[in-house]
This record gives sequence, C-alpha cells and structure tokens, in this order.
Amino acid sequence: MWMPYLNVIEEKAPNALLVFDKFHIVRHLMEAVDRVRRSEIAQKGKEHKQLMKHTRYIWLKNPWNLTDKQKVKLGSLEKLNLKINRAYLLKEAFRNLWFYKTAGWANRYLNQWFWWATHSRLEPLRKFAWMIRRHEDNILSYFKLPITNASVEGLNNKAKI
Repeated sequence: MWMPYLNVIEEKAPNALLVFDKFHIVRHLMEAVDRVRRSEIAQKGKEHKQLMKHTRYIWLKNPWNLTDKQKVKLGSLEKLNLKINRAYLLKEAFRNLWFYKTAGWANRYLNQWFWWATHSRLEPLRKFAWMIRRHEDNILSYFKLPITNASVEGLNNKAKI
C-alpha cells in the first residue's frame, strides 16, 4: 500500500495482478483500533485509565485466542459504552471479509463494512476505511488469486536469525 512501491509495480509490470497481503491490511486495522484505545484513555480521567490498564491485547487479539481472564475482562468492558468497543466490533466485522469465496460477495461485504466504519465517528477507523477504499481493487484481487506472502515472510524471519 506504499505508493512508491505501487508506482514501480505499475511501471515495471503493468499487467500484473497486484494482491495485497491480508496480514498487512489487518496490521493497519490493528493500528487504527489501538489509536482509538489510546485516544480514549487520554480523554478520560484517572479512574478510566485504571479500568483500561492492561487491555491493549484484549482488543487486538483474535477472540478465540483470549485467555479466560481476558474474556471476563472483555465481557465487563463491553457493557460500558466505550469507543474502543465500537472499534473492536468493526475490527471483528472486517475479519469476516476473508471468509468470502468470490470477489463479488467480498465486494458487497466490504461496501457494507465501509459504510459502518465511515459512520462510526471513530477517526482512525474512518481513515483506515478510506485507505481500504483507495486500494479496494488490489484487496479484492485476493479473492481471484488467494495467495499471501506468509511463506516469504517466514523465510525472511528465519534469515534474520
């Protein structure tokens, strides 16, 4: 999603199907969710800061990877009317995109999610949604050619060791 990279690809391989890696897309989403969490902590008082202490990974983890203690904490936080809870729900809704099998259905879902995000009154999520909109074709190309660069990333990681 880095424009200089995209410009080089367009210049050197104009007919290539560019598939954005879902890991990198989700990383941008997680950064947006965490910005919501941090801004909410900064806006609230000392009591709220104590309540939100040690919750970063609760909001960012997959729900099935939460410990029992984290599930209880998430359940109690979900009952409060927090901005971070809306961000969390949008994050989880976005994950559903990857379960679609065709670009057409994924596009319909992405359009619905875009509407939710842009009407959420959460600026980091709105910015993320507009970034997704700008690169929608390259994101939806995943459904035509469902590949990721996870194996290459794994090799790079091993090479660093």
